[in-house]
Amino acid sequence: MTHCILIGAPVDEGQRRPGCLMGPAAYRTAGLAGTLAALGHGVEDRGDVQPHGIGTETCGNPAVHHLPEMIAWTRALAEAARTAMPDGLPIIMGGDHSLALGTLSGVASHAAEAGRPLFVIWLDAHSDFHTVETTTSGNLHGTPMAYASGLPGFAPFPPFPAPIPGENICMFGIRSVDPAEHAAMEPTEITVNDMRALDEHGIVAPLRAFLDRVRAADGLLHVSLDVDFLDPSIAPAVGTTVPGGTTFREAHLVMELLHESGLVTSLDLVELNPFLDERGRTAKLMVDLVASLMGRKVFDRPTRSYG
Repeated sequence: MTHCILIGAPVDEGQRRPGCLMGPAAYRTAGLAGTLAALGHGVEDRGDVQPHGIGTETCGNPAVHHLPEMIAWTRALAEAARTAMPDGLPIIMGGDHSLALGTLSGVASHAAEAGRPLFVIWLDAHSDFHTVETTTSGNLHGTPMAYASGLPGFAPFPPFPAPIPGENICMFGIRSVDPAEHAAMEPTEITVNDMRALDEHGIVAPLRAFLDRVRAADGLLHVSLDVDFLDPSIAPAVGTTVPGGTTFREAHLVMELLHESGLVTSLDLVELNPFLDERGRTAKLMVDLVASLMGRKVFDRPTRSYG
């Protein structure tokens, strides 16, 4: 069984729609800790991370907002993730996707110290491949993958500790990519399984192919799960809805395959905005997905009515 370390990341500054800071409380209320314990795992809740020493940093892109706050969050979350990695499987409860600027930094530092390659599965409608210089929205939740890939254009953020090679990154469920992001990704070796590819080829073969590469390299595997990976018809509590996302069964299949691989070493849960939810529906679904990732079988799933 796994020792699961819950870390709250009430980050709201990476985008402009308030509410994601309530995400960690929603996961706790939806019973994440109890669900993991019922599956036989150890659970330790380390509480919510808080940024300290917010500075006065600026950048040349006038669209960017909350830059000092996000730099402080990145440092704090990097430290929280790095120190949790040797003790078990960190589950970072967000918070918008800008939190991955920090979690990926911390996990990458740990991987480098351990002498093992880091792999990332990015379950998201968006590629999040803008830089501080290229973002036109100024929303830094659209930048973590570019940061982790070591792209220039992130001053005054601290340099990413160990940039992740493109061949170690797999994006699943992508269906919204800006032209600047597309251009930046084109020369990389990132595996992009957009919804068209998944419609044509299914989920199992491309996911297993990537997991085989992780296993062959004895890699660590970070999974970043954005609520908008899911279709908004089943997961409405997100401010960045994009139609055509994964279905209930598709999402659970991804989680079940990840569990069977035995490779996952850290997990982000991001972009849950409880203010936009329907009676906790999305929070409960996300907890159910974590349960599948941690070993719950189809026939063990409780029946629930939303009526």
